[in-house]
Amino acid sequence: MRQLILASTSPYRLQLLRQLQLPFTAVPPVFEEVIDPAVSAELMVRHLALGKARSLAERYPQALIIGADQVFVDQRGRAVGKPGSKEAAIAQLKQMVGRTHAFFTGLALFDGLTQTYSADYSAFAVTLRQLSDTQIVNYVEREKTWECAGSFKIEGLGIALMEKMAGDDYNSLIGLPLIKLVTMLNQYGVDVLGESI
Repeated sequence: MRQLILASTSPYRLQLLRQLQLPFTAVPPVFEEVIDPAVSAELMVRHLALGKARSLAERYPQALIIGADQVFVDQRGRAVGKPGSKEAAIAQLKQMVGRTHAFFTGLALFDGLTQTYSADYSAFAVTLRQLSDTQIVNYVEREKTWECAGSFKIEGLGIALMEKMAGDDYNSLIGLPLIKLVTMLNQYGVDVLGESI
């Protein structure tokens, strides 16, 4: 089987990729994430995911390298990344309550041998319930979500913030669209449920 590299330090992406029961190595990408609100979220997350994967191609020339990135679109239609601080996370959630928001997760698989790649994205919508300021502050303090797009962790207590969710792959909301990844791996000769080529 080809060496598989995950260009990420996210513990959530590592946990998701482990579900596929394939051997892989997680390596921090050498890539600076720049969120440009003028660029469409769909295009931006594909670009960021591919940039992360490509950043490790020289170091791992024989590998298949997975990159992923996520943004959400705010009520003004702008792509937004991680808040970066407790205060910003609280402010972000206060603006999000009672509304539906779209999350976009980019996914790229770069083949170091052929220098070819597949890149795509997955969209997922969440509607937050009405929450008090105290509930929001309590949530952020408990989950420490300032390094998460949208300021919540759906795989944890973040589910209590939700009124409803809609999309094709809930894993994309956590940060790695596994359904699309299985398809991409298959295109590059890795059959998750069978013999790996």
